[in-house]
Amino acid sequence: MLIAKGIVMPKSAYEILHPERNRSCVVFASPHSGRDYPWSFLRGTILDEHAIRSSEDAFVDVLFDCAPRFGATFIKAGAPRAFVDLNRSNDELDPALIEGVRRQGHNPRVASGLGVIPRVVANGRAIYRGKISAAEAQRRIDRYWQPYHDMLQKLLDRAHQRHGQAVLLDCHSMPHEAMDGIARSGMRRPDIVLGDRFGAAASGDVVDRIEAAFVNAGFIVTRNTPFAGAYITQAYGRPSRGQHAVQVEIDRSLYMNETLIRPNGDFEAVKAALQRVVSVVAQIGQGRLPLAAE
Repeated sequence: MLIAKGIVMPKSAYEILHPERNRSCVVFASPHSGRDYPWSFLRGTILDEHAIRSSEDAFVDVLFDCAPRFGATFIKAGAPRAFVDLNRSNDELDPALIEGVRRQGHNPRVASGLGVIPRVVANGRAIYRGKISAAEAQRRIDRYWQPYHDMLQKLLDRAHQRHGQAVLLDCHSMPHEAMDGIARSGMRRPDIVLGDRFGAAASGDVVDRIEAAFVNAGFIVTRNTPFAGAYITQAYGRPSRGQHAVQVEIDRSLYMNETLIRPNGDFEAVKAALQRVVSVVAQIGQGRLPLAAE
């Protein structure tokens, strides 16, 4: 960990796993699986060390770390989501948390406490007793948010230069209860939700290939409901320019005990199934297979 002005900080903004030979235009990313919790942050929160992890996409980085074996790059966050949320714009600042920030219009994410510096974790549980300084918020953005996004765009640019196209697979997990509404409606409960901003962030061909890979591996898949993709999908999805972004949400209960935040007995089986998915998705761009947007 780094120490800045008496505050212990996470060691790094990100870690990149590179393939021996980059054969794919796909970049896999896990922005919410960081778990380097600074002791000063834990000391300053009103939550215990277990509760603070409730909004973390625990083990998603482990589930997808096979990507380099199939010629694709994988970037994962170092800092935890409760500390700084990489899937928010850097101007989504919460006036209820950060000193001196003025309210600017209505942003549902910020209003609910889920801005770039989160005020709450899962189920609306407050992280802090009071406010944090604007300087502290900016420090987190400068040290973690900005470097992650600078590198993510660099990786996508490199993929585009090599392969004529770039695809970002933004990997997340969702609480099992998030699908309760769909299950009550009589539909089959999805294992996977793909978000492409209702077609705005990726071409239909790209999303079709990704969906087929999950379905063929035995997963039940739906699109855009209830997760269509947040900031990252919106910011990086530029299909008209040959840059596609698709968010993947996987039901946590498939591979972990959500209460204990531990892998369950199916973890290795789910990881093996996801390895099959990754092997197929990574083939996008191998052999210069054309996409509809080209």
